[in-house]
Amino acid sequence: MAQAIDYSIFVRHDGPLAEMDLAVEGVGCAGCIRKIEGGLKRVPGIVDARLNFTSRRLAVQWRDRDIDAGQVLGALERIGYHGHPFATADAEADDTRHAKWLLRCLAVAGFAAMNIMLLSVSVWSGNAGDITQETRDLFHWLSALIALPTAAYAGQPFFQSAWRVLRLRKVNMDVPISLGVILALGLSLVETINHAEHAYFDSAVMLLFFLLCGRYFDHAMRQKTRAVAGNLAALKSEMAHRFDGSEVVTVPVAALRPGDRVLIRPGDRVPADGTVINGVSEIDDSLITGETEKRAVGPGATLYAGSVNFAGTLSVKVTAAGSATLIDEIERLLEGAVGAKSRYVRLADRAARLYAPVVHTAAAMTAAGWLIAGASLHDAIVVAISVLIITCPCALALAIPAVQVVASGALFRAGLIVNSGDAIERTAEADTVIFDKTGTLTMPDPCVQNRANVPPDVLESAARLALSSRHPLAAAVAREAISKMPFDGASEESGRGVRALVDGAEARLGSAEFCEIDPAELSASHNAATSLIAFSHGDRRALFTVSQSLRPDAIAVARRLRALGLELAILSGDRAEAVAPVADALGLASWQAGLKPAEKIAFIEHMKAQGRRVLMVGDGLNDAPALAAAYASISPISAAHLTQAQADAVFMGERLEPVLDAVLLSRRARTLMRQNLWLAVAYNAIAVPIAMAGLVTPLIAAAAMSGSSILVTLNALRARTGSVPGRRPSLAAVQKVQSA
Repeated sequence: MAQAIDYSIFVRHDGPLAEMDLAVEGVGCAGCIRKIEGGLKRVPGIVDARLNFTSRRLAVQWRDRDIDAGQVLGALERIGYHGHPFATADAEADDTRHAKWLLRCLAVAGFAAMNIMLLSVSVWSGNAGDITQETRDLFHWLSALIALPTAAYAGQPFFQSAWRVLRLRKVNMDVPISLGVILALGLSLVETINHAEHAYFDSAVMLLFFLLCGRYFDHAMRQKTRAVAGNLAALKSEMAHRFDGSEVVTVPVAALRPGDRVLIRPGDRVPADGTVINGVSEIDDSLITGETEKRAVGPGATLYAGSVNFAGTLSVKVTAAGSATLIDEIERLLEGAVGAKSRYVRLADRAARLYAPVVHTAAAMTAAGWLIAGASLHDAIVVAISVLIITCPCALALAIPAVQVVASGALFRAGLIVNSGDAIERTAEADTVIFDKTGTLTMPDPCVQNRANVPPDVLESAARLALSSRHPLAAAVAREAISKMPFDGASEESGRGVRALVDGAEARLGSAEFCEIDPAELSASHNAATSLIAFSHGDRRALFTVSQSLRPDAIAVARRLRALGLELAILSGDRAEAVAPVADALGLASWQAGLKPAEKIAFIEHMKAQGRRVLMVGDGLNDAPALAAAYASISPISAAHLTQAQADAVFMGERLEPVLDAVLLSRRARTLMRQNLWLAVAYNAIAVPIAMAGLVTPLIAAAAMSGSSILVTLNALRARTGSVPGRRPSLAAVQKVQSA
């Protein structure tokens, strides 16, 4: 069936190799990565297969002469998974539908469990009193009427997953879950037909409810992460102004080719990488390179797609277009880094590898042992089902998600929003912290450093005049204004500054030449780490030094992180002259400046090769691949949207302390996760022998199973401690990150 469809439009060709991205359905755990990648790589002709666990996106590469796209999809079907060509909009829609489906299953299971429990309590009370057999049977049949359709619907996430792996003669955690639920329902139905005293419909439905809680939370965490991941469209121009002979025509960016000549007007986004032929201007390429200052460009200067032209009109020769631009290189680096990080195996997945075989073996041995001992088939099955129920991985399934829920709330109160379900585990294991400088260690917006040395009336006049300018240095001055009313009649001269008539005299704000500042005074005030903007009004003159200041607690946070045993470093795309003072202030000997995205990834990979686990903290678009490549990552709320999408957590406010809180709270949460896993193991070690000995009924087994779930949940609540009181982010900050 798959080969009857033409998939050629979705296939990319690179010489003899072909590649296609597929959206894969039914990926439920890290074990699916091994099954899919390993299974496809064994198919003759397939060169490589990489599954991104977060986005469920599978990149397959094959030799075009040996196999085609339809056969690749057929091979995936034989492994037990259904795939279709990946489209971002379709993937997000499927993801939303799956989340709604899980929520409906959870709601149905919860509502049914409450009603069945009411009937069960009546039966338990009646068994201790004078309930008649007819009344008990009625209550059991009412429970069956609720439980059977509930399990058929709410149990689908587990039944489908179990059936998929059983067809491949393999098992996962959903197999014992499905088997326990089905056998408990089947036994309850038989007991009801035979007018038995006990039925166990409540156990099966309650089990589904607890497990669906963990499954839905895990999916919701992943959904936040992949909501906008990999989307760079907002930074790419759709149209370009290309010279066609003696006239300029507007064409789609996809039509540009190396060697074309394009016109870039003030305010335009650069459509392709190129070299300036004519014109001078200022370019903002901070999202691409991380450089804080606007870059002055002229003939011979290099421009990158996605940068913004601020001042003059430029004529540019295209050197790279389409998928060959720097911004597309960032996208490729990002995809590769995300794919590599998705191979992280979580604690729960590691614990689950041997769980299913052990549970099945224990139940089978129990049934066989009782039959050999002379017990009836009914009694042997009842004891075996008790073993399955009492060992059902409810506590194990809740051990990690319960801590994640509580720890995420504690992190939120500390000013962090967690984007990834396994981020807490990875942050706790980090031993190295790498910071970007601009907007991360420093405040996102530059400010006037020498405001205290300028007379207040001069500062106010300059700030009100700055309100009429779009220049980023003027914006820093404008933030000092007490009155937000600009002067009337202000006009701006491109590349020079803004002027207005104030109190009968002309006021100017802009370059030193424009404001007629003495060059000697200019030289004395300037240093490599700051930018200057001048002001003149009549015979009064002022020079404002503008730079990005350190976050108020950056030095203290760096000291605390080092005290926790973490190594610190700075990787920045900014100038060395701007990075060095920040590194000195923080006492960091390890720092690098002027780095491109690939160079940041190379540094992180070098650290990985040394066995280091890197926590990356950055905010620029050029940091997005590095954030994805790092072991764990955090970005500030002021970061580019794409960067926030790649970060495991986003922190709010002007302080850097949430990064410290992330490390402290994550380490505590990891300890609690391990405790919960050991509690689950200890529970099974005690309960299984008792169940195998036939000393518990399925009802008592269900109660014990529920008790273990409550125990790990109560232990998870301890993750609330250690958060910083009074640090809950404002509603405005929350709305800002949600809109991002």
